Amino acid sequence: MDTMRDRFTSVASRLLDEDPRLAVVLAVISGDRFTEAARRHPDRVIDVGIREQLLVSVAGGLALSGLRPIVHTFGSFLVERPFEQVKLDLGHQGAGAVLVSSGGSYDIAAGGRTHQAPGDVALLDTLDGWTVHVPGHPDEAEALLRHAAADDDHRVYVRLSEQSNRDARPVSPGRFRVLREGRAGVVVAVGPLLDAALEAVADLDVTVLYASTVRPFDASGLRAAVAGADAADVVLVEPYLAGTSASFAAEALLDLPHRVLALGTAREELRRYGTWQEHVAAHGLDAAGLRARIGDFLAGSRRPAGLAGQGVR
Repeated sequence: MDTMRDRFTSVASRLLDEDPRLAVVLAVISGDRFTEAARRHPDRVIDVGIREQLLVSVAGGLALSGLRPIVHTFGSFLVERPFEQVKLDLGHQGAGAVLVSSGGSYDIAAGGRTHQAPGDVALLDTLDGWTVHVPGHPDEAEALLRHAAADDDHRVYVRLSEQSNRDARPVSPGRFRVLREGRAGVVVAVGPLLDAALEAVADLDVTVLYASTVRPFDASGLRAAVAGADAADVVLVEPYLAGTSASFAAEALLDLPHRVLALGTAREELRRYGTWQEHVAAHGLDAAGLRARIGDFLAGSRRPAGLAGQGVR
């Protein structure tokens, strides 16, 4: 199976042939994968070199000229390093673009902290008007990229990773998908963590929602799932900074007594290299780690009255 990054570069190249509004803006990363596309469309494949601030500023200019730029590099270089340009050249100017990152939170573990971006979605949450897609399979990445490319002037972030689920799921941008129903609580699994989450709760009586789009947050979908459960206990399983969506879940359930367990990457920096699989396990985001924490959390709702808390853990 190809990776999400493989699928992105091949689909983006075809999209350039299909839609003259589109342009691809690069900062060296994946440039070799667009050689043929650049030959066919030399005015719409632009490599600015290792200048990530310029990468986003060029995208803003292209958008203001009427094009729909697709901007690509690793997440830490796409959101964190040029954040001022994301805020001003896109957001402040009301310019639309599709930012497509690669590397997830720690895919490039051997690259060290400079190549890790577990805080990218949380950082974009400080800005308004962003749609955020987190596909869990290359087929989903293709569907969401095509949707984003055709999304007129909106600002869209597509977060790609090496980690992938075994099977693709139908995507409905902006809506959570109900994969199974239960009474003991609700688990929201985001993108590539779905397989681990499903394995972790295989013997638990919980509803599982799948999110390949996290912004906008599907508040009505979460409320509907909670309404079908015996307790308003919600577990968020996200492949980036733990707690990133906790405030959105809390706001969705504002008028209901509820508990939220937010699982994701820890704030503590892992000062080791290794593989992304080892980082997943170290953050407790593999099936075993998720099973232990979700089991303990749901067991808390069955304690005698007065011992179970409300709010965000």
